[in-house]
Amino acid sequence: MLRPSPAPAPALRSVLAALGSPTAVREARTPALRAAQGPLSPELPLPVHVLGVTGTPGQPPRTRLAGWRFLIRNGERAIAAADTMLTPDGWSFSHFFEGPYVTSTERALLQAEALPVPYQPRLLSVPELYMLTLWLHAEPEADGAGAATAPAAADLLVPLAPAPPGIAAHRPYQVADLLPVLSTRLAPPPLLGSAAPA
Repeated sequence: MLRPSPAPAPALRSVLAALGSPTAVREARTPALRAAQGPLSPELPLPVHVLGVTGTPGQPPRTRLAGWRFLIRNGERAIAAADTMLTPDGWSFSHFFEGPYVTSTERALLQAEALPVPYQPRLLSVPELYMLTLWLHAEPEADGAGAATAPAAADLLVPLAPAPPGIAAHRPYQVADLLPVLSTRLAPPPLLGSAAPA
């Protein structure tokens, strides 16, 4: 059961304006958008948080809100996505894109909808690992656009396909199981000549 946060109105307006602009759609690197017949609608807005490395051992990673993503629907399926970003003037349209993360996001959302516990869906990006996860926040009434925060123990992380080697896509992980793996992979390598950790 999912309880999505409402997207900021300016973010939605910027995506609607881009969809209504023949130039923006024509210049987008998304053949599916250019070839679409019928109306296009932005749906399922998800706040996109970026996982940051603290650099301090034992400190949990923090996240920051980087944008909002909308799946662009044409008929019954999502054919692309639109990202917005926060600028000094507020939320504005960033770009359209398509590819495996669009269908993978839609699949993961359908899987999460069947869960018996309510979750607030978010996206968690780990740029250093070229990884994107559906972050199922266990406090469905929380502010999804909240500032820096960290995934809570009761949250689930569902890696989207393609996932990094050794991490199964579309498998829900408890935060306590996946975050240590990510933190280890994100940790800077030891300096040459320094003692290896015990």
